[in-house]
Amino acid sequence: MLKLTTQLVKAFSAFLLCAVFAVGAHSDPTTKQDAIAAPEFSLPAIANAEGAISLASYKGNVTYLDFWASWCGPCRLSLPALDEIYQELAPMGLKVTAISVDVVEEDAWDFLARYPVTYPVAIDTEGSVPKAYAVNGMPSGYLIDREGRVRAVHVGFKRGDEDALRAEILQLLEE
Repeated sequence: MLKLTTQLVKAFSAFLLCAVFAVGAHSDPTTKQDAIAAPEFSLPAIANAEGAISLASYKGNVTYLDFWASWCGPCRLSLPALDEIYQELAPMGLKVTAISVDVVEEDAWDFLARYPVTYPVAIDTEGSVPKAYAVNGMPSGYLIDREGRVRAVHVGFKRGDEDALRAEILQLLEE
């Protein structure tokens, strides 16, 4: 009986995770006073940049960090949608960086060959940065204000999410 209960709990948990990732979950944007500092990082670039990518280099800009993986189904939608937002709002000061959590760098390159983006992409094969950000789903996006504080968190992605994201980013750009 205990084994059956454990299997049911695991199955239900997997169902809930799939539902969240397919539907997407978004935190309510926080105020400046309630926002917490985004953890600093420095990771090797694998696309659209050279050397290391660090959060410190984005200080003073509205920044969107997008954690993704090659095995993530919703990432096939989110990366191209985020690229459209980036191309539209970069002239206003938006910075975007995607951080692959793939353990094998070639998997990330293969994904980017099929779903190319124009913003910088880094990789964290050890998983230390996703751990620092408490990433618990793919994709996970962190909207960071000019002072380096996390103002919103987005987990999962579905068509139409880009409209709400664009509005949140525009609001921060106008602050």
